[in-house]
Amino acid sequence: MSNELGAFLSARRALVTPQQAGIPHGGVRRVPGLRREEVAMLAGLSADYYLRLERGRDRNPSVQVLESIARVLQLDEEHLAYLLMLVADSARKRRRRPRRETVPPGALKLLGSLVQPAFIEGRYFDILASNRLAQALSPGLVKGGNQLRDLFLNPAEQALHPEWENITECFVANLRQAVGTDIDDPRFIELTGELSLASARFRQLWARHEVRGQQGTPIRFDHPQVGELTLNRERLSIGGADGLMLVVYHADTGSSDAEKLSLLASADLPASREPRAVQPART
Repeated sequence: MSNELGAFLSARRALVTPQQAGIPHGGVRRVPGLRREEVAMLAGLSADYYLRLERGRDRNPSVQVLESIARVLQLDEEHLAYLLMLVADSARKRRRRPRRETVPPGALKLLGSLVQPAFIEGRYFDILASNRLAQALSPGLVKGGNQLRDLFLNPAEQALHPEWENITECFVANLRQAVGTDIDDPRFIELTGELSLASARFRQLWARHEVRGQQGTPIRFDHPQVGELTLNRERLSIGGADGLMLVVYHADTGSSDAEKLSLLASADLPASREPRAVQPART
């Protein structure tokens, strides 16, 4: 039986140092982060009860107990919400989501009207639809593509992102939030299985159990035709389509980035710069 609660507690416990928890450091420690008995002590729980929680023997702790543990593990609001969801979902039958993600016609019309690079993504960052400028920005942003697979396994996509490590960390934390406890979804199993086998970086990030939603943020690109540019990235929920998001990139008005984006949108693109040496995928 899956023990997502135990895996989450164990992973987050390993990220809190004794110094951060106010425990005097002394001697050699065999585990990274806090020991189980230290978490229990600081949370006001018995060591035996906390052990049962991590091992999945008690799946119905109270909100007060979880909040005490969250305080010790220094969880922010998003991680606490995720922790509470793990317990709530294990106590009730999971609601199966439709396996097929279908973009509403109105969202497709809106996508086609946008002059900025834009696309529609599913829960697991599958590209369900995109406009021409999005495809000019990144060849991976085509219907049927997957942003996670490209970021971890495609050297050309990696070369577009000077801040690749930060980008991958953000995407994996958002994937963890998006899937919640719906870990028996075939699409989720297929994607995470492929990435876990092929990418050490993905395995490392997935094991941390970071949970974080994506927010509007500037993204740096190193594009082979227009050079370096920074675009604002916005993710907008699509009404009536659970989990689907409209993603739009836009430049600050009057900036050099806006000029480069206009150049990318035109039919008169300059010849590509000298091709960069193709590096193996960073895994």
